[in-house]
Amino acid sequence: MHQQFNFLIEVLGTISFAMSGSFAAMQKRLDPFGVLIIAFVTSVGGGTVRDLLLDVPVFWMTDMLTCSLIFFTCLFSMIFKSIERNFKVTLFIFDSFGLGLFTIIGIQKGLSVGLHPLICLTLGTITGCFGGIIRDILLNRIPLIFRKEIYATACIIGGGIFLLMTKYSGWSYTLVQISTILLIVVIRTLAVKYHWQIPKFYDDGSHGEA
Repeated sequence: MHQQFNFLIEVLGTISFAMSGSFAAMQKRLDPFGVLIIAFVTSVGGGTVRDLLLDVPVFWMTDMLTCSLIFFTCLFSMIFKSIERNFKVTLFIFDSFGLGLFTIIGIQKGLSVGLHPLICLTLGTITGCFGGIIRDILLNRIPLIFRKEIYATACIIGGGIFLLMTKYSGWSYTLVQISTILLIVVIRTLAVKYHWQIPKFYDDGSHGEA
């Protein structure tokens, strides 16, 4: 049961980020091949960086299911485009769910090889965020993680609670997974709705004056 649910999380995460990448690419009016490339890097970018850091085989290179899911999700998103015009909302929904799903996947991957919980939390944040970073760089945008929106912070808070609940709560592992994935989505949604921000550095221009 636990193994099957982990598989479901990976499938849903791949689909969510493939949709997110596809809609972001279509916002920029890329051609179908460009949309597929952006969908692919959004889905596998974070996991690729994670696996390289762990010095293990990169997951999608031995898993044709992942590649097939991305391809067919991308096709569906291009068809869905003719029905759904509100790219911004759709992109946000899929990106938020992908963030939550992949954060938990990354943490679990670190735990499975016996790493320190803080390193696992870092791997979860990398898995959740780096696909979006690569997507935004390729689309010539400042990545969300570097802007005012709460993004990586949602991964860190949700991932931290996941680790604490796994160790100290009496909840089933599956329930902990579901609740912390939803928590990351909720944090991200509330942050955008109520304009929660981390304080930023401002340049007052004084350093350039004589």
